[in-house]
Amino acid sequence: MDFVPFDTVGLTATDFDDFYQTYKALDEKFDIHPTGDIDFHLEDFEAFRLYSDVRLRGSFVIKSVKTDCYILFIETHYFAGTGRTGDHYGKEYQIWALAYVKHNFGRVLIRPETLADKIIELVHPIEIDFKEDKAFSDTFYVLANDADKAIPGIDRNFRNAVMDVRHDHFTIEIFDHTLIIGDRKMITPERSVHLSEFVSRLCGMC
Repeated sequence: MDFVPFDTVGLTATDFDDFYQTYKALDEKFDIHPTGDIDFHLEDFEAFRLYSDVRLRGSFVIKSVKTDCYILFIETHYFAGTGRTGDHYGKEYQIWALAYVKHNFGRVLIRPETLADKIIELVHPIEIDFKEDKAFSDTFYVLANDADKAIPGIDRNFRNAVMDVRHDHFTIEIFDHTLIIGDRKMITPERSVHLSEFVSRLCGMC
């Protein structure tokens, strides 16, 4: 194996294999190509603000008929606490998908709803609910800084695409015209394919 399309410096054998098997699965299912040096402005998203550093290990464009979307191999660094030998830092590897959308959503957060969310909602009703789509509202927690912007974009087609994401614990965050979806769980080819299917479907609706 002479060349792989992501940064391998410092990866353990396990980390390398996670990325490589994920890349192979994506390459088999989609028409993907390395993007080269693109700044995706990940610092704009709350999902990455808890980390001391976020680095792209690789980024790939998923070519589609209408609008291109992207899959990102990410390395995150975080403070893990102070021990007897001083401060300790950790790092994680994650897969996120990204799409540019025509509608300006403002700032939106969508994730599977927890019991704690439901309890908080009883006291402080801040979540956006869709009365015409009880299944979606019962399943997902939706927050927005501007409901008048967000609600028209979260239409039936968008909600159906979210409902079809076939794994738990993912987060969707939208900043104006940029959407990301991912999670902090162990990298697997299957989850990465599901994320890519979602952004590909979303871009197909643009």
